[in-house]
Amino acid sequence: MSATGRIRIIGGTLRNSRLEVPDLPGLRPTTDRVRETLFNWLQPVIDGARCLDLYAGTGALGIEALSRGASVATFVERDVRLASALKANLARLKVQAAVVGDDAGRWLKAGGKPFDIVFMDPPFAGDLWDQAAAALEGHGWLAPSAWIYVEAPRGSHVAVPETWQVHRSGLAGEVAYTLYRRTPVDPLS
Repeated sequence: MSATGRIRIIGGTLRNSRLEVPDLPGLRPTTDRVRETLFNWLQPVIDGARCLDLYAGTGALGIEALSRGASVATFVERDVRLASALKANLARLKVQAAVVGDDAGRWLKAGGKPFDIVFMDPPFAGDLWDQAAAALEGHGWLAPSAWIYVEAPRGSHVAVPETWQVHRSGLAGEVAYTLYRRTPVDPLS
């Protein structure tokens, strides 16, 4: 695997650290500008947060979260080459984090300990958003007031659970990005 590019961590303790980016079809790392905007939005809640980087790719979102004070990051990436590159970047940066080499849809079905922040940026060539959103909500992966970041193609519609409310959103080129806040439904209403 040859690394043909690099992206940088833009804030926190790992600021200006470079991540090696493999040259793989469909890999589309979140741009610096979008990551800066996202982490400005998350700044009040990132410290000590448990984060899930679903469809991790380069892992830039989860590593950025750790750099800015998140206590835990779990990365889920099914592509063996990307998971290997992610592990190498984490080791080089001396960052402890779990990298799960599995299909995100299959992994989500198992259920697990809730996360405070989830980054959901699946490959644009697949139609994975609706299933992933339903699995996150339905299998106990979200803390009661979790934040969920979603990247999707501009103009697409992502069906999210009724408990997810838009907090902020933006556009960058052909990418639409949205930060949702989970608000539990009152069972008595």
